[in-house]
Amino acid sequence: MAARPRTLPAAIAPVLVGSAAAAEAADGFRWGAFAAALVGSIFIQIGTNLANDYSDAKRGADATDRLGPVRVTSSGLVAPRRVLHGTWLAFAVAVAAGIYLAVVAGPVILAVGALSILAGVLYTGGPRPYGYAGMGELFVFLFFGLVAVNGSYYVQLERLEWLPFALSVPVGMLVTAILVVNNVRDLETDRRAGKRTLAVRLGRERTRRLYLTLVGGAYPVLVVGLTAADGPAAALIALFSALLAISPTRAVLESTDGPSLNRALAQCGVLLAAFSLLLTAGLLIAA
Repeated sequence: MAARPRTLPAAIAPVLVGSAAAAEAADGFRWGAFAAALVGSIFIQIGTNLANDYSDAKRGADATDRLGPVRVTSSGLVAPRRVLHGTWLAFAVAVAAGIYLAVVAGPVILAVGALSILAGVLYTGGPRPYGYAGMGELFVFLFFGLVAVNGSYYVQLERLEWLPFALSVPVGMLVTAILVVNNVRDLETDRRAGKRTLAVRLGRERTRRLYLTLVGGAYPVLVVGLTAADGPAAALIALFSALLAISPTRAVLESTDGPSLNRALAQCGVLLAAFSLLLTAGLLIAA
């Protein structure tokens, strides 16, 4: 429950897209590097989720009236020390994957991994958690979009190109949209707990417009990016995933109750998964 497996598409999607872009650009493919990047990304996500569960409970930010899934630390289901141990175990697995990638692709990957773990811990931990200051969406866009896609490309070819950068932007937008839905759902309880998330700062209506911008903008950004980077036309198959955006978008715009927004959150994960899988397939077809 604390690891929140429904959030894992956010960790898997950028690795698939970045790796597929590398496969499209070159003949060889490092399967070991792909596996290590995937494991590292997944366990950074799990470690971040555990760290957030622990830190929110320690700060008293998880009220009993929250609309989201049960938090295991604040509810007493798991002792705080065990959650903390699980956090560091997850990050240790990510570090091990990072060490392998550093051997394969150079030490710069260790710096990227260290920054990613630090960002995960400081989201709700540390003296001034940036997630409580309205910066969560920016960091998610940077690390789950730009860093993860381009990093997955880099460990394959040890260089960066315009194509993975162009693809990382729409991926980052859809990942960020998931967090926006989460924060729209928790807007009132976060406000009462003193968490100044971006949704709390903007208010419900402007946050809904932000969600529309992210989801609705991801598709034209993909088209423009592929055109500008001379990417394969087959990758445009990802546009068909837009059909899956209808239901969660309606819920975000019309609902305020927890069950509806929890379903929308899960549907956004499915949308991201479909987008990334179709984009990956289109890139591999062109390889």
